[in-house]
Amino acid sequence: MTDAITDVEIRPAVAADVPAVKAVTDAAYRHYIERIGVVPQPMEQDHTADVAAGRVFVAEDPVAGLVVVEAYEDHLFLDSIAVHPDAWGRGVGRRLLAFVDARARALGLPEVRLYTNAMMWENQKIYPKYGYEVLERRVDGPYDRIHYRKRLE
Repeated sequence: MTDAITDVEIRPAVAADVPAVKAVTDAAYRHYIERIGVVPQPMEQDHTADVAAGRVFVAEDPVAGLVVVEAYEDHLFLDSIAVHPDAWGRGVGRRLLAFVDARARALGLPEVRLYTNAMMWENQKIYPKYGYEVLERRVDGPYDRIHYRKRLE
């Protein structure tokens, strides 16, 4: 049996990927709008600017998933991870999280940080399975967020 996650190609997004980045992000986050009562921040991102800045990495062709990351002096911030619902259960998200760890290590950064909306309870079950620990819960404007970090070894 082949491990599906090893078949996932991850590459830097290019300008031609922007429509797919938007479509995958919207598809991945749309179902949260009613639950959290606001449009999730990743859906309102300037995808063109993020791609141009080299912050977006996409998985598969056509794009089935993506991450938006930003390097800081002491950590890599995972701004967004999105997998199209049609690709759920195929290991795309797991491979993207492994890519983020590898990217942080390649940049010499000791940890990855992220946050998720407190109403996205599925994520609160997922991130600890991948080594993330809760740092704090904080309200940022209309968003009630749980902040996580993962120390890399």
